[in-house]
Amino acid sequence: MSLGPVMVDLEGTALQPEERELLCHPRVGAVILFSRNYESPEQLRALLAEIHALRHPRLLVAVDHEGGRVQRFREGFTHLPPARLFGDIYDHDRARALRLAERCGWLMAVELRAVGVDFSLAPVLDVDEGRSRVIGDRSFHRDPEVVAELARAYIEGMHRAGMAATGKHFPGHGAVEGDSHHTLPEDPRDLTDLELRDLVPFRRLAGAELAAVMPAHVVYPRVDPEPAGYSRFWLREVLRRRLGFQGLVFSDDLSMEGAAGVGGMPERAEAALAAGCDMVLVCNDREGAVKVVDGLGVRDDAVLHARLARMHGRHEVAPAVLHRDPAWREASHVLRDLADNPSLDLEL
Repeated sequence: MSLGPVMVDLEGTALQPEERELLCHPRVGAVILFSRNYESPEQLRALLAEIHALRHPRLLVAVDHEGGRVQRFREGFTHLPPARLFGDIYDHDRARALRLAERCGWLMAVELRAVGVDFSLAPVLDVDEGRSRVIGDRSFHRDPEVVAELARAYIEGMHRAGMAATGKHFPGHGAVEGDSHHTLPEDPRDLTDLELRDLVPFRRLAGAELAAVMPAHVVYPRVDPEPAGYSRFWLREVLRRRLGFQGLVFSDDLSMEGAAGVGGMPERAEAALAAGCDMVLVCNDREGAVKVVDGLGVRDDAVLHARLARMHGRHEVAPAVLHRDPAWREASHVLRDLADNPSLDLEL
């Protein structure tokens, strides 16, 4: 059974019978985890082993695990600093910032691979314009070239650990005040302004670095009346044709208020897929997820299957082996201390 175009969530720390049934549906291809799904590394590893055993090829398992404010698993994992820390260090020590960013990407990815997570939806490529509270210190920097440079180092670390990278939130979420979880933000800039700033990191990394991209639930009315995740212009013309991106396109969560403008959950999923998304996320709405997987037509697309295959994690390592690795010990110590006290001048 091939993987389908829908990513769904789970209610708790163990699979329920109805969840097993949902995960075996041919339209489901991935699972996204949240803090509510986590008790300990041992519990998580057992849960993921059960999920992976349900299907062949195995279902993808994802999580938002950037560091800082957005890190779903805490106890038993290294407390990672926000991306902004590397940007702040970059301003006075470029080489050190790049080393730390690469090591953080590796540490984040290798700890997740040790419990069986395939990929984190990272890194954030948004350029911080000082307006977006939901982005804020999740952005590496205010300079788009610095964002691209630090993100490339971070992605190199992810790749070294066997994890594919997902750049978000295309074409850029850093210049709007609204939180798309609760509203549909609007960015009034024209395409030229966006090309000069927000699109730079995506353009720089659209080749081999990024295996996937996630668009923003943001509308850019001077470019297209549809939010980016529902926009053929943004996804097919700009991302695919102009930037030459060949990887997977995830929708952002369709249960967010920023995605609500096109009707119920099945209509949202169809609109996102028609616009150019390859996989849609339906979270915190089990009834909606069931309606989506039951309502979608068959999509037997060899290109989609190849894109999904790139997201499977590689180089899995047992936690006990990882924790004996001197490289892990050093990186975990330095990055944990930096996360807790950013003013420390620790070398790595």
